[in-house]
Amino acid sequence: MNEFSILVVDDNKDFLKGIIRNLQKKFPTMEILGASSGEEGLKVFRKKNVGVMLSDLRMPGISGQELLQAGIEINPLVCVIMITGHGTVETAVKALKRGAWDFLTKPVERETLYHTVERAVEHYDLSYENRRLQEVIESLKHEKGFLSESQVMQQLQKKITAIAATDYTVLVTGESGSGKEYIARNIHGTSRRKQASCHALNCPAIPELLLESELFGHVKGAFTGADRDRDGFFMYADKGTLILDEIGDISPAIQAKLLKFLQDREVKPVGSSISKTADVRIIALTNQNLEQKIREGSFREDLYYRLNVLSVRVPPLRKRREDIPVLVRDFILQSCRELNMEPMEIDPAALGFITRQSWPGNVRQLLNYVRRLVVFSNGNPIDLSLIRLIEGEEGPVPETDSKGRASYKEAKKEALDHFSRNYLDQIFKITRGNISETSRISGLERASIQKIVKRLGMDMSRYREQSLGRNTQVL
Repeated sequence: MNEFSILVVDDNKDFLKGIIRNLQKKFPTMEILGASSGEEGLKVFRKKNVGVMLSDLRMPGISGQELLQAGIEINPLVCVIMITGHGTVETAVKALKRGAWDFLTKPVERETLYHTVERAVEHYDLSYENRRLQEVIESLKHEKGFLSESQVMQQLQKKITAIAATDYTVLVTGESGSGKEYIARNIHGTSRRKQASCHALNCPAIPELLLESELFGHVKGAFTGADRDRDGFFMYADKGTLILDEIGDISPAIQAKLLKFLQDREVKPVGSSISKTADVRIIALTNQNLEQKIREGSFREDLYYRLNVLSVRVPPLRKRREDIPVLVRDFILQSCRELNMEPMEIDPAALGFITRQSWPGNVRQLLNYVRRLVVFSNGNPIDLSLIRLIEGEEGPVPETDSKGRASYKEAKKEALDHFSRNYLDQIFKITRGNISETSRISGLERASIQKIVKRLGMDMSRYREQSLGRNTQVL
């Protein structure tokens, strides 16, 4: 959770105290800091994590404009609100051009102050979270090759690393759209074959009479339209990897031929009497229960065991919700590139709503959903109003008040509470409820953890009971 301070800088000490007093009433859980000069404000800025700063424009020594520039250099995301008693449009425009987020004129009305600072706090939260997600994306791509923060996918990555070190045939299973081909390509990309080609063939998309030719190739005159010799995918992928998608849908005849290839690694083109040898790794994908198909008699048991030397089960998106924020942010960037648009942001309330959905179509469905959001965003940040527009009759719509307006605060609070509860639950299971150890792993202060636990009403006794239960079983 991003914890930051609000800094108020003004050389009029009475005005400074009044602003601080009002902000403390409005934002009781936030740290409100004060400084009576630009020099003092800069010192505070360097020591504290300042997310929002209100600064007088004209001050002796370091002016508000100079403090604005220094603050942006320290924290490029900071929202600076300039306050001036000399409220000319020209002065305000100059401050905005130099990076100020907004401006207020003296005397400052209380409601205007509250509204402006509240928007600045929300904007900084949004900017910070989007930058964090982008940093996570870059880190995950560099370290792992795919995007995931969830424990289940981290375990899967370890399995993939072990599988990639071998040349054995792999069976990748999982629901439609869960990312099976992505995982298969990750296996190839981290294997010794990564410098060679990787081909993917969607088996049921090709008529049975042509599938054999696509796999094994054919010679000239083998059938009508075969006007020249042609290699198949087994030869295309020689020394590399061949991904066979939806392997459960191939016919018994093709199953028999594929089994023979897996046994002797020989390729005989259609219409030829001469065999060729192919060194190709097979990764088969399916969203079906092959064991059930074996019992039904529609899939060969011997082929199943040839394919299932090593296996990977890709979990559905609903089993790894922690990955959704990172995926959404990456899909937004990807969609913006595809549409030649500037990158856009997504507010926490909208992200929380997306994270809570079940996504039966998994990653593929999520990608298409994000593409629709980007298309209809008109370049603006993605928020709940846009989601209501997209959802229509397609699915659940975020709750609104009696006037049809979504409550940003409530949706954001719900999203953050959901994340905090799930995150701490996972850590507490590891630390068995030990606050000090949880603080070390999470990077949160002990006091912050205790506040979150109290606010969410988390039952710490169950983690200690789990610990006692494990110890009893061991003893």
